[in-house]
Amino acid sequence: MSAKALVTGGAGFIGSTLVDRLLAEGWKVDVVDDLSTGSLANLAEARQTDGRRFSFTRLDVRNTGIVEHIKRQAPDVVFHLAAQSDVRVSIARPSFDAEVNILGTLNVLEGCSAAKATKIVFAASGGTLYGTPDELPTRESAPWKPESPYGASKRAAIDYLQFYRDVRSIEYSALALANVYGPRQNPHGEAGVVAIFAGKLLSHQRATIFGDGNQTRDFVYVDDVVDAFFRSATRGSGLVMNIGTGKQVSVSDLFATMSRLCNTKELPERAAVRKGEVMNSALDPARAELHLGWKPWTELEDGLARTLEHFKGLRAALRR
Repeated sequence: MSAKALVTGGAGFIGSTLVDRLLAEGWKVDVVDDLSTGSLANLAEARQTDGRRFSFTRLDVRNTGIVEHIKRQAPDVVFHLAAQSDVRVSIARPSFDAEVNILGTLNVLEGCSAAKATKIVFAASGGTLYGTPDELPTRESAPWKPESPYGASKRAAIDYLQFYRDVRSIEYSALALANVYGPRQNPHGEAGVVAIFAGKLLSHQRATIFGDGNQTRDFVYVDDVVDAFFRSATRGSGLVMNIGTGKQVSVSDLFATMSRLCNTKELPERAAVRKGEVMNSALDPARAELHLGWKPWTELEDGLARTLEHFKGLRAALRR
């Protein structure tokens, strides 16, 4: 009998890519998403799957009804990706951030307990968990010093994961993600910088760089990240593990590379640095390699080219 997964936030950018991977590996998958940021279009391939192997439920993790839903679905593994993930929203609305990221996680954990799920794999945030790090790339042993309510809520969720492991015997793996990018990322609103730049460059609009552009991030491709989630279903229990490349790339260099790939010389606009964002970030993935057998394999330029091709395809489809 194949394993069964429940994926919260499964209509989102990372979640839907994980759903495709799980289905390709023969798993049964139930997706829970409130569609506030996710899209059913991301699940187009999954929805063509045999209905006995895939299901979708529109449900907010803040709704306590999710506890009964998880119990009824009885998954072996829960992948918890649903989150309020915008740093600026967390600063403006810290209570809302806590409702989604802390109380929502507690609802999911209660559901795991009721369903007697063997494990929960949690999407943590390596970019905010450590705050301004003392060393780069940053290891999991570094102090956790979040500088935003979003980072604080992810830290609190990890504490609850440990409690449920100790008291309810639910295993967990927490993946501290670097800056994930790739196809299906939303290029509008407060999305990741790669998707925002892609949307602007392909529509011949000026992109905005906040600050001097020398701030650095660790960009990791979505397929590589999904592989880490999949491996975590059976490995790395009780651990927080960085999922990144360990390499720093400045926002200015990122923009220059994407501009070259788009064959444009449009200069970006400049704006003030945004509150709550760390200046430099890169994550040491050595623990994930040791415990998951995981390493990132997609080179940045290759991943950016694939991402741009995806967005070009979407634009072409809209013009038909």
